[in-house]
Amino acid sequence: MSETKKILVTKSYMPPFEEYMEMIRPLWESHWLTNMGDYHKRLEQELKEYLKVPQVSLMVNGHMALELGLQSLNLPKGGEIITTPFTFISTTHSIIRNGFVPVFCDIKDDFTIDESKIEQLITEKTVAIMPVHVYGNICNVQEIETIAYKYDLKTVYDAAHAFGETFRGKGIGSFGDLSVFSFHATKVYHTIEGGCVCVKNREQYEKLYNLKNFGIRSEELVVSVGANAKMNEFQAAMGLLNLKYINENIYRRKQVFEAYQKYLGECREIKLNQYREGLEPNYAYMPVLFEDAEVRDRVYTDLRKEGIFARKYFYPITADAACFRNKYRLNQLEKARDFSERILVLPLYSGLEMCEVERIAGIVRRSASGKQ
Repeated sequence: MSETKKILVTKSYMPPFEEYMEMIRPLWESHWLTNMGDYHKRLEQELKEYLKVPQVSLMVNGHMALELGLQSLNLPKGGEIITTPFTFISTTHSIIRNGFVPVFCDIKDDFTIDESKIEQLITEKTVAIMPVHVYGNICNVQEIETIAYKYDLKTVYDAAHAFGETFRGKGIGSFGDLSVFSFHATKVYHTIEGGCVCVKNREQYEKLYNLKNFGIRSEELVVSVGANAKMNEFQAAMGLLNLKYINENIYRRKQVFEAYQKYLGECREIKLNQYREGLEPNYAYMPVLFEDAEVRDRVYTDLRKEGIFARKYFYPITADAACFRNKYRLNQLEKARDFSERILVLPLYSGLEMCEVERIAGIVRRSASGKQ
């Protein structure tokens, strides 16, 4: 490895230190650190407006948002949920931990679930579809909605990669019966840890409130069985500040993304991501699809030698995870497995300098072509 500084696949955006200190100073006066304080309430309202959704319920992290969001639909336990294997393991875990059975559907060229293969997987046990927006690429929401309506199925979107995106002017979190965002430190927008569930109405919001707060409605009233998944005030304060800078952050990420497109556009050994028409993207990731696994692995190794830590994201697919390999119904997942062996996500974050983008792209070009 050279003496140059390490470049990780992502780097958390941090608001000005002094602003955060001023933001949390009142907490030392109020001692109200959690349990839906002022910052929590403000952030729910501001996110509702920014994401263009009817209701937002904040959670301690994105995974609990997925688990409790799915639980709030009160679906028959043991039912099947059709989902994608090309996602972070949290998606699949949320299905299993809720007592459902994941049924894996293959993907398309844009890395999202192949909606043309969903219907053939539907059985009398199917209760929902859980599609995932991947790398900022959104699923075919119109077709999935048509299928869900036809078979009377719920739709839960894992929108962890799609914060702030709009499709034809509509907030991406407004699709499906509910959509879930992650606010992990590695995301385009973060609250250190955190997440939220976007729902259609106040009734569903109240269900989520109960689930994330033990079912407690007052000092002497517990109306249902719940968990503890509340976002605390330090997280909410970070979220309020980061929301202040989100447009600037996304604009900077766009510049980095476009620089990569410029430097790698003529490289014959790779395929670059293309966003669909009508989408206003957030430039969350820089996925690169190589000719084969050997080329991908060579580029990965050559980058690491230079202190650049790209990521094989997602590899392996969740259907092949060691914790439940061959346990669930295995369908034809050729494209998902093929892409997982050829994909590499390059560093992309708002603070990445253009000279570093050019250097990374140069290493990728030389390594992919076999030149050193």
